Amino acid sequence: MEEYRTIGLEGFGEYVEKKSRFIGAVYPAKELSEAEGYLLAARKKYYDARHNCFACIVGEPGTPGEILRSNDDGEPGGTAGKPMLELLRGEGLHCAAAVVTRYFGGTLLGTGGLVRAYSEAVRRALADAVIVTVRIGVEMHFRMSYAAAGRIRYLTEKEGLPQPGLVYGQDVEVILHVPAASLEKLRKLIREATDGQAREEGVYAVKYMIDGGRVAESERL
Repeated sequence: MEEYRTIGLEGFGEYVEKKSRFIGAVYPAKELSEAEGYLLAARKKYYDARHNCFACIVGEPGTPGEILRSNDDGEPGGTAGKPMLELLRGEGLHCAAAVVTRYFGGTLLGTGGLVRAYSEAVRRALADAVIVTVRIGVEMHFRMSYAAAGRIRYLTEKEGLPQPGLVYGQDVEVILHVPAASLEKLRKLIREATDGQAREEGVYAVKYMIDGGRVAESERL
């Protein structure tokens, strides 16, 4: 999978139904052990709660090795972990975990009520979280004049690419993150935009995270 959505920064949310309190949390998690660690932490923090329910989608996105897990933790089967998992899937998220803690309020909510409550707790946690896009592509390094770098800003905006990284000195180092399939196209466009003055200094395979039109994190592969 060359692109997927994930949680860049954890989020939290609460929902109360007939005095039952549902405390939701969502986290980034690449591995099952990492995701289960959040569940263990919730059980320790909320040791007096009736239930700590769990869902996760971890492992390499879009491959047979990707793992989907859920746990109702004593709630009626399919009323907690499964709707939490389906919400993560419905949002197109990968490498993500959700935990919802329930403090029982004394009134049974029924099957439909439980599904709605656990789903709503996760939904509110997702609204509080930072959702980012992760892409597999290439990182291109160029060196050029200040005037040429200004034209590259326009080019990336026109092509729907993340804003370029700029390192200023006597000239400008420009760092671009692009899909691998667009590499040759971008080379041609950069040559045209800079009248052939841009000097390519390196191209690297990377996994990069996009947040608000900027590359928040980049990891060479």
